[in-house]
Amino acid sequence: MPGYHPQDIEKKWQAHWKEHNTFKAENQPDKPKYYVLDMFPYPSGAGLHVGHPLGYIASDIVSRYKRLQGFNVLHPMGFDSFGLPAEQYAIQTGQHPAITTEQNIDTYIRQLNSLGFSYDWSREVRTSDPQYYKWTQWIFLKLFNSWYNLDTDSAEPLKTLLDKFAENGSQGVRAAGDEEERHDFTAGQWQMWSEKQKLQAVHPYRLAYQSDTYVNWCAGLGTVLSNDEVKDGLSERGGFPVERRLMPQWNLRITAYADRLLQGLDTIDWPEAVKEMQRNWIGKSIGAEVSFSVQGHKQAQIKVYTTRVDTIYGATFLVLAPEHELVKELTTPEQQETIQEYIDATKRRSERDRMADTKTVSGAFTGAYALNPFTNEPIQIWIADYVLAGYGTGAVMAVPSGDQRDYVFAKHFNLPIVRVVDQQQIEEQADPTKEGTYLHGLIQGMGYKEATQVLIQQLEERGIGKGKVNFRIRDAIFGRQRYWGEPIPIYYKDGVAYGVAEADLPLVLPEIDEYKPTETGEPPLARAKDWKYKGQYDYELSTMPGWAGSSWYFLRYMDPENQERFVGQEAEQYWQQVDLYLGGAEHATGHLLYSRFWHLFLKDLGLVTANEPFQKLINQGMILGRSNFVYRLNLAYSQADENGQLQKVSGPNVFVSRSIYDEIRDVSLEEALQSKRGPLRTKLREVLRNLTPGSSDSNSFASVGFGSPAFTPLHVDVNIVENDVLDIDAFKNWREEYANAEFILEDNGTYVCGVEVEKMSKSKYNVVNPDTLIEKFGADALRLYEMFLGPLEQFKPWNTNGMSGVAGFLKKLWRLYHPQDGDFAVTDETPKPAELKALHKAIKKVEEDIEKFSFNTTVSALMITVNELTALNTHNRAVLEPLVVLISPYAPHLAEELWQKLGHEAGSISSASYPEFREEYLVEDTVNYPVAINGKVREQLQFPATATAAEIEAAVRATDILARYAEGKEAKKVIVVPGRMVNVVV
Repeated sequence: MPGYHPQDIEKKWQAHWKEHNTFKAENQPDKPKYYVLDMFPYPSGAGLHVGHPLGYIASDIVSRYKRLQGFNVLHPMGFDSFGLPAEQYAIQTGQHPAITTEQNIDTYIRQLNSLGFSYDWSREVRTSDPQYYKWTQWIFLKLFNSWYNLDTDSAEPLKTLLDKFAENGSQGVRAAGDEEERHDFTAGQWQMWSEKQKLQAVHPYRLAYQSDTYVNWCAGLGTVLSNDEVKDGLSERGGFPVERRLMPQWNLRITAYADRLLQGLDTIDWPEAVKEMQRNWIGKSIGAEVSFSVQGHKQAQIKVYTTRVDTIYGATFLVLAPEHELVKELTTPEQQETIQEYIDATKRRSERDRMADTKTVSGAFTGAYALNPFTNEPIQIWIADYVLAGYGTGAVMAVPSGDQRDYVFAKHFNLPIVRVVDQQQIEEQADPTKEGTYLHGLIQGMGYKEATQVLIQQLEERGIGKGKVNFRIRDAIFGRQRYWGEPIPIYYKDGVAYGVAEADLPLVLPEIDEYKPTETGEPPLARAKDWKYKGQYDYELSTMPGWAGSSWYFLRYMDPENQERFVGQEAEQYWQQVDLYLGGAEHATGHLLYSRFWHLFLKDLGLVTANEPFQKLINQGMILGRSNFVYRLNLAYSQADENGQLQKVSGPNVFVSRSIYDEIRDVSLEEALQSKRGPLRTKLREVLRNLTPGSSDSNSFASVGFGSPAFTPLHVDVNIVENDVLDIDAFKNWREEYANAEFILEDNGTYVCGVEVEKMSKSKYNVVNPDTLIEKFGADALRLYEMFLGPLEQFKPWNTNGMSGVAGFLKKLWRLYHPQDGDFAVTDETPKPAELKALHKAIKKVEEDIEKFSFNTTVSALMITVNELTALNTHNRAVLEPLVVLISPYAPHLAEELWQKLGHEAGSISSASYPEFREEYLVEDTVNYPVAINGKVREQLQFPATATAAEIEAAVRATDILARYAEGKEAKKVIVVPGRMVNVVV
């Protein structure tokens, strides 16, 4: 059958690519490399919808284009296959998470292949594969057996630390981390200690360490949750209550790398918004640490960190985090009940909720007083949930005159507000100004810089504080009390943590009979029978978080089959880093930050060569769903029950079309019955008669009325709506409760749905399955349409109706090679200048746009080119062969088919060369010159492009323009601007 049939062509070439490993990448040191990567997906059971492939299509276009440019392209794909959803499904069904994960991956691979992506599937990785997570565990052990030397500003193996301890004890050791968790000791003491004592002394120096940490504990899920997984005090998955709880947790010392992570942002080509998010998350600040003594508690010292030590004379109270270790000790007996109630309420809120809530003012007074170190005046000590134990010191020096949150708190609880600078205006709000001179004490009359220096000097001289650089970022909690994750390769001997020997990796996830926590609250791994290291030592029961495997997967793609190393040295030195990374901005302070941290650590150990993992990052926007609505008319009427009592009864499912809804949404039933629309009046009366048998006119319908609200808009499956018109039969079959639904239609007999653009979601029934569109229009059309929707980084509404236009473009392209959809008919005739001009405009435009990642404008340019060539009736090889190459990154299946028909080896278009742009084909033979007389354009004249200024002047003088527009006056001067215009001065 003649014509373009994308489904047959696409299946043919997808099978060819798979059979011939067309996109398999090899290490080729003699060839320039280009590494293109997508953030690999978590394989959910729902599969892909049309919003998911947006970034994949863009990365595939770049990959195919770079191959045409002569690059050796690495474009892999894999799966982030550990995760909570699979585990929750396992808890509900008893089915092992590995089974559902495998099924979901199969669906994803089928869908990805159906879109024609040029992935090198031979390099596929799955984070749940023991042969992959063996190396995730290996990297963890490297972290466990390393420390951060501040003198070298680098991570080092623990051996260098142990050598220092053996020689000088802890003296002179400068290591990243919390100094208060460590103890001073001499070399002699070190030599005398037992193995256990030495390990306990070393533990606070490790980059992977265990400590008591406040976490988001969800009893319903039996696990710790990240801040991202908690919303309004409930787990995002399942809606279970979450509370803050102090638990022993594994942590990674990302804080050691805070400054280097900041500096590295200046070396990478990322969206500025993402870099700014990381800068804010890291939160570098320069200030001072100050100790406040507590009345009646000689040993208690409350440390605060402030970036405005110059305001200390205005510190009128202290605020502690409810979890602060001193709260219990400082609280007076009279305040204990109040404080405990407040602490219990705080436990039910996540850190994110507490930080985000700037409107609620709450707190509780401990009954204790601290002393301002510079005024010696007593100030109240409060607790409030806007202060977090895990940030800074967990205590805030409240200066209400300079900080708005402190100001509101002070006003609410009637606490003192003291001006510190003469320029402050604090009648209505806080004023953080640094302008003016200071009013109190040692710094009276000074300006900001001098005051700050004097106060820091005094703090250090008195031994009550010091100048300090601080970071907002906290160490990363690494353990999760889940089953479906990488086991942490730690075992315990005599209560001390040891790392599993590298030779014993991978530590494989054991089989268990249930996937939920034990009855005593232990993690699911406690259910594993006889699961011990060497048959005698207990393993760590937590598993790694989801981001563990994704923090280094880009390295494994470089050398996925290597059994001796996480990535071979030659492979890593060749590929080095990802040249182009596509994914969502929502990972800015999660995956993207952790990956940079792990990469810097591996760099410190000499295991990788690049300074950063991802050189260029693009955040693709979201494709929004185009939701459709039906409008249910809420009729309610009174009906006597078996006891004769009148009861309100809901009417049947009656749906009104959109324009009718707009007309009667705010009117009474009586007014609706008087509508000028005949079909509306008729249908309403019919429905009402069915509700009140025997009634014949509106006066008999008094017991019936609109409910409250009168209408309920309901989402409807967009797949049974076309151009906003509902398929009524399909709607009745869609859900059982709508089988007998009634409809009040438009005057033309159709039901028109309401429309709204919102996030694609199964719950909104606006998800469009790419399988359906590929079956109807083809994968090439879907690829082109997603790119055509708008700039890659922007949010874009989906509208399936637009697919037909792109499909029509591909048919038009086909007909350049198959006139009238007949046989292939490309000629060897000499191309016309206009044809070459159209082609080379496209060559230049496509190259420029792909280099700028402006894919939507490329599609537009290609459409214009095909229209121009169609109008020129072009069928010659010299133009149509390069055109196939140009379009191949966007519509690879059709391009492969046409390339083969043009006489090339099957499947070889990927190894073709990008067409060479030739400027001379864009040079015009003639140029139109506007001719002005005394600055006013009077005529347009055409001259050869090669004409000189003298030739143009002579030609203008020889015309009758002066006679017609200058009353025959002589020209004083003729000014010729080459290629642009002529101005005659008379």
